[in-house]
Amino acid sequence: MVKKIGKVLNQKNSLAGASIILIITLFLSNVLGVIRDHYLTQKIPTDLLSTYYAAFRIPDLIFNVLVLGAIASAFIPVFTTLLTQKKAQEAWMVASSVINIAIISLIGFSFVLFLLMPYFIPYVVPGFDLSRQELTTKLARIMLGSPILFGLSYIFGGILNSFKRFLVYSLAPLIYNLAIILGTLLLADSLSVIGVAYAVVAGAFLHLLIQLPVAIGLGFHWQFKIFWHHWGVRRIGLLMFPRAIALGANQILLLVFTAIASSVGGYSVAVYNLADNIQTMPMVVFGTSFATAIFPSLAESASSGKLSLFSAQIIKIMRVILFFMVPMTAILILLRTEIVRLILGSGFFGWEQTVATANTLGFFAASLIFTGLTPLFARSFYALHNTKIPMLVTIISVVLSIILGRIFSIYFEVSGLALGFSIGAFLGAIILYGLLRKKVKFENEKHLLFFIFKIFVATILMSLAIQESKMIIGVLVNMQRFWGVAVKAFSSLGIGMIVYLIACWVFGCEELKAIKYVFLKFSRRPIEDE
Repeated sequence: MVKKIGKVLNQKNSLAGASIILIITLFLSNVLGVIRDHYLTQKIPTDLLSTYYAAFRIPDLIFNVLVLGAIASAFIPVFTTLLTQKKAQEAWMVASSVINIAIISLIGFSFVLFLLMPYFIPYVVPGFDLSRQELTTKLARIMLGSPILFGLSYIFGGILNSFKRFLVYSLAPLIYNLAIILGTLLLADSLSVIGVAYAVVAGAFLHLLIQLPVAIGLGFHWQFKIFWHHWGVRRIGLLMFPRAIALGANQILLLVFTAIASSVGGYSVAVYNLADNIQTMPMVVFGTSFATAIFPSLAESASSGKLSLFSAQIIKIMRVILFFMVPMTAILILLRTEIVRLILGSGFFGWEQTVATANTLGFFAASLIFTGLTPLFARSFYALHNTKIPMLVTIISVVLSIILGRIFSIYFEVSGLALGFSIGAFLGAIILYGLLRKKVKFENEKHLLFFIFKIFVATILMSLAIQESKMIIGVLVNMQRFWGVAVKAFSSLGIGMIVYLIACWVFGCEELKAIKYVFLKFSRRPIEDE
């Protein structure tokens, strides 16, 4: 039994298999994220929950700037290149070097921030009173352990991605969210939000622990040495620097938005983050998952000089992402209030917070198409060993989002921040695609435009079906009860999705085959041309 489990965990995944694994596990992870937020809003007053989300910004800043940029944009392309060239020993030398550099950097920055936290927090949440600033400082200090653990975990995840072992990598976020849920249920009543902070660190440790054995099984052996002379180590440093700046810009965006939200209202920081978490679910499941699955293949195609295959892979994944993200945008906008009530409407989360979160979610939803495509465009540049263009585009997008978010927050309060973010995301995605077209020749682009037209028509038909269903079912059920909201939301969603799928079938959308593939795969029926 143990051997069978080990064989499954170490099995190499094809692009189709990786996509299915990532979609399902990321979906489950985001479902757990929804459950996590449900219990957080149930167990913890919303104003205290704002201190938790504000405190999260600091460790998240360290992790994103120092590690995440190196993994996605630099480590995987370099590590994959060495594996492609049959230089496994050098690949492991580079991996050990990156791990050692990450350990030293993360511990050093975390220690400095631990000391400076009381001076830093008042600038992050200027709208909080002194007691909530002190609580935010305490929470941030506790959670400084998470970027160290996450840093190591994501490096091992990069190793697994390079070997196209996606299963364990995909299971890690599930373990992380389960740890926070369990910590909330067990500790929130006695320790309040402090207990959740401890659960975050425990979840980060488990996130690392589950990936380590598979990496060791693939051949990883730690060497307590940094091979500065190796071209791969230097190359990673050069490639990650622009990406670190880009991620740093995104973190500055979140810090500025947190500061603005803290001044808008007592629970605005929580509202912004809760709405962001809901809209992140479809973006991660249908955007990031496909971009992550295709990235090793893009890196291989680019390394081999097969640019025709490279462009074909990008267009293929673009179509799949659009197939899912266009209707999801309409669904979130039309059913935003019902979704927020079902997920968060309990405990300390009242109607006033529900309305504010629903309005914020509606503005966030407007960016879904573009935030779904951006990871694919950015990773396409990373595969070409170009991190400067995504960096510059991200900076432009962030600056615009901050300016517009600050202006719109005057008129729309916390939901204005989401509107500013959406406009910035739209501009960033458009610029990235335009610059990518100059790097890579896309064939049959007219077919892509015609496909987009069909998807938008199908989505309009779906939207009309959802809106009519909402009006009819809303009269027939008791909207003051949970079951009534659930019946209205799921019935309208189901009717709308049926209309969308029928319209796509009539229009001859090839992406329906992907849905059929997943269904047949998991119903254990034979699949042709697998």
